[in-house]
Amino acid sequence: MAYYRHIGGIPPKRHTQHRDPDGALYYEELMGEEGFSSDSSLLYHRHIPSAIVDATVWELPDQSTVPNHPLKPRHLMLHELFPDEVVAGTDVVTGRRLILGNADIRISYVVASKDSPLYRSSIGDEMVYIEEGSARLETVFGALEATQGDYVLVPRATTHRWIPHGTVRAYVMEASSHIVPPKRFLSRFGQLLENAPFCERDLHGPAETLVLDGTDVEVLVKHRGSTGIVGTRYTYADHPFDVVGWDGCLYPYTFNISDYEPLTGRVHQPPPAHQVFEGANFVICNFVPRKVDYHPLAIPVPYYHSNVDSDEIMFYVGGDYEARKGSGIGPGSISVHPGGHAHGPQACAYERSIGAEFFDELAVMVDTFRPLELGEGARACEDDGYAWTWAGRGPLT
Repeated sequence: MAYYRHIGGIPPKRHTQHRDPDGALYYEELMGEEGFSSDSSLLYHRHIPSAIVDATVWELPDQSTVPNHPLKPRHLMLHELFPDEVVAGTDVVTGRRLILGNADIRISYVVASKDSPLYRSSIGDEMVYIEEGSARLETVFGALEATQGDYVLVPRATTHRWIPHGTVRAYVMEASSHIVPPKRFLSRFGQLLENAPFCERDLHGPAETLVLDGTDVEVLVKHRGSTGIVGTRYTYADHPFDVVGWDGCLYPYTFNISDYEPLTGRVHQPPPAHQVFEGANFVICNFVPRKVDYHPLAIPVPYYHSNVDSDEIMFYVGGDYEARKGSGIGPGSISVHPGGHAHGPQACAYERSIGAEFFDELAVMVDTFRPLELGEGARACEDDGYAWTWAGRGPLT
């Protein structure tokens, strides 16, 4: 988004000489989106940023998916995926397990306590939600501290690594596009408007540069291949964290879900009222603790709805989600409600919600406009009984 920042030393005029104290030129890099026609930043390196000395294949974890067929709602229990003995040797990059995916977005989950290798995605922006724990994110733009409840936006092609402080649980949304605030919340010049549920003060970018020394440094790169998503392991002549200064409107930042101000009304508000970000063919929404509908005849839980154009993916991270009571869903669960299937609150929750004044719930929702398929992580942690919980009895066969 167009929110200008300036960190470190830069020349007074772009694309002009910038030298170190000994007179050697720094190397200017333009990092920009949409072919020089959208947001960008200029970074000044001590070394040539394209100087690689080796490139080999990086074999990615299982990226295969299978259709949601037969079509049905599903309950995925993410906390079953990473037993304690696995976490000690897992990092936030290579330890991800693919849960759901299509051509527009891939959703993964990881529990990690090990420092990650240097990494970047050249496929799209990544939005990482910190479910639990905290970590330091080191990038070419500088470092960020990420804590529980933070969304961490890592722009496409940003070299970075994750350093957990203990154990961290991370919900990773990898886009094939850029991830930005909803257009309806932005002025024509890119400022967040008064009706937006958050503002620029809530976005926290790097505060200073991060300059490290090193030679023959490996960086894992995820990119597009003829058969889908593939990986390459580069070896750089010098450490990529060599940026002495940068400025522009493209950089990583954090946004904490507790800084989101929910929009409420007399009757039930539709899910777009909870939106926080969007990408190509998907949106991200928050469901946060909030005052609920105050019409005297209101039913606070959602009405039943058929998302005819989208799949609805809800990740439950805190509180007690009112509409799902009685279904087995709790913190660490994902519900998959696919397009073509009418869904809504569990039967016992519908009447019981009447008269409620406040919902203590915390969830991250992704709605996609193309169907999602099931990754290996989803197939490993499904609650097979969820689809039948509205009827109160199992399948006929």
